[in-house]
Amino acid sequence: MNTLHTLPESRWDAAGGLHTAREIAQQPAVWRQLAECLDAVPAAARARLTSMLADPNALVLLTGAGTSAYAGELVADQLDAAWPAQVRALATTSLLSHPAAYLRPGRPTLLVSFARSGNSPERQATVDLGRAPAPGARFLNVTCNADGRLARDGAGQGDTINVVLPAACCDQGFAMTSSFTTMVLAALALLDRVSPAVVAQRIETLAALADQWLATQAAAWHDLGQRPFDRIVYLGGGPLEALAREAALKVLELSGGRILALANTPLGFRHGPKSMLDAGSLVVLFHSQDPHAHRYDQDLLDELQRDAVAGAVVAIDGAALGVPAALPDAWLAPAYVLFAQVLALHQSLRLGLTPDNPFPDGTVNRVVQGVTIYAYAHA
Repeated sequence: MNTLHTLPESRWDAAGGLHTAREIAQQPAVWRQLAECLDAVPAAARARLTSMLADPNALVLLTGAGTSAYAGELVADQLDAAWPAQVRALATTSLLSHPAAYLRPGRPTLLVSFARSGNSPERQATVDLGRAPAPGARFLNVTCNADGRLARDGAGQGDTINVVLPAACCDQGFAMTSSFTTMVLAALALLDRVSPAVVAQRIETLAALADQWLATQAAAWHDLGQRPFDRIVYLGGGPLEALAREAALKVLELSGGRILALANTPLGFRHGPKSMLDAGSLVVLFHSQDPHAHRYDQDLLDELQRDAVAGAVVAIDGAALGVPAALPDAWLAPAYVLFAQVLALHQSLRLGLTPDNPFPDGTVNRVVQGVTIYAYAHA
């Protein structure tokens, strides 16, 4: 009998959560398939990306909506520190409504689009918007769907590089899981300033860790997922702040909004948000690999345990889980997020929801609907 996250596949199927359960479990295998997708990027295209990143006058915008926006936020600081270009993350939902605040005519621009389906209304509108004021702009599309509009429209465009990820990571479940982590790793593999050998080694390290954690931590994560929390807080600093936001979003999505979820930094949490804690709260802290940041993480963790106000406090600590000390937080995040994905999945099941579609009434959809795109009059 096949089991996923301590439960048989038949149980997930009956509960309407088989897609999501499988898509969480498949992540190590999907990451190992990344090399083939990245090898398909021509050398000339890679050279264009390197040229843009090496230009101190260039602006690199990492764009997406929802989980795809968090993918950009997670890698932005890692890339910005590695290259002379200015690298920043910007949600398409901000860029579309306030383009004048972000786009600079005449400035060399690389617009990176993260998309699971590539069919959201904001996605193509953002690409079109980027071309108008910056006719020399370049575009990098990182998508999980070869048949999506983003990939189709980008194919054959001289200013566009399409990177289509393994088909399996075009998640069929409502919540983005393997699509998120694979997009993050693809962006780091393509854009971080490390050698191909280091990229391959890091991805294999993460896949091996994820395999191990899914096997050895599954029972503990399942048990935590059965506890009736009504508030869950995720904390992380630096790149892990974006991971905390994604983790909180998974709770909101898979609980159908029934569990209040919040994200913050370990230092920022004391400045007001800590007041939300009660006996029905779970606090999860993603420990940084950086020794300086780790001390602040530990101080807050000790404080929360002394206060004993929250119903439970959990630390996800790379050192305790066998993570190499040299692995940067941005690279580690795809493995860390497994905890949040599995926890949200089990909480969804506990609430009697269907994880593959927590909103059967259609009020929230897998691909966003109902967005009207308005023409923008460039100055």
